[in-house]
Amino acid sequence: MHFLPFPELLLTLALGAGLGFFGGLFGIGGGIIAIPLLVLGFGMEQPLAQGTALVLMVPNLLVGWWRYSQRHPLALGNALLMALSGTLTTWLVAHFATRLDPLILRWLFSFFIGLLALRLLIRRRTHGDAGEQPLDVRCLPLVGIMGGSSMGLLGIGGGLVATPLLSGWLGQRQAMAQSLSLALVAPSSVVALATYAGAQRVDWTMGLPLAIGGLFTVSAGVALAHRLPEKRMRAAFAWMLLSTALWLLIGPFVL
Repeated sequence: MHFLPFPELLLTLALGAGLGFFGGLFGIGGGIIAIPLLVLGFGMEQPLAQGTALVLMVPNLLVGWWRYSQRHPLALGNALLMALSGTLTTWLVAHFATRLDPLILRWLFSFFIGLLALRLLIRRRTHGDAGEQPLDVRCLPLVGIMGGSSMGLLGIGGGLVATPLLSGWLGQRQAMAQSLSLALVAPSSVVALATYAGAQRVDWTMGLPLAIGGLFTVSAGVALAHRLPEKRMRAAFAWMLLSTALWLLIGPFVL
């Protein structure tokens, strides 16, 4: 691994700080912003961009998992069901993803964030205080498989898939759904990073400064998010994702 020249290192740290801030602001994660940026702005192939973005995501997810586990403790058995099914699926699917044609992977990523954008635009606000249902632990491995598949294939989306399933399908309160989701996503992200790295799909020279920069600004983004109108933020972010998805799809033909 070579080292970036000092001016480029400062620029990459600043970029990581920006990604960490916006990840905290929108509450979805830096990877979904970082991957299109690395593809469109730095000309990376899709698998390399996904692996490099995981370097940014892993420490943030591990810290988030630790903080949530302090405020919302989980039964050890439930956490293990999510983590084991999710990490195993992530490992299997990531091996498949690193061998996919980069253009096909780029299209899959584009369709995913496009569907996410549409979901954000049409989603109605739900009230977290509606009665919480008893957790059906038999469904947790299935949630882990679905979230792990997204994490392994796209390097993102484990939480975006698992949290709505836990809060909507299994009737858990939002805080508990996010805590369970992190029990899946945090260890799965480590496995995904290891698999992408083993396939030489990680640019550590860029990924490590991005991760360091992001750690300093995530909390500031979260703090600002609590002071801004939720509906406007969600709509702005959704339109940004939709525009990015369209450009990822048509960019190769235009250029």
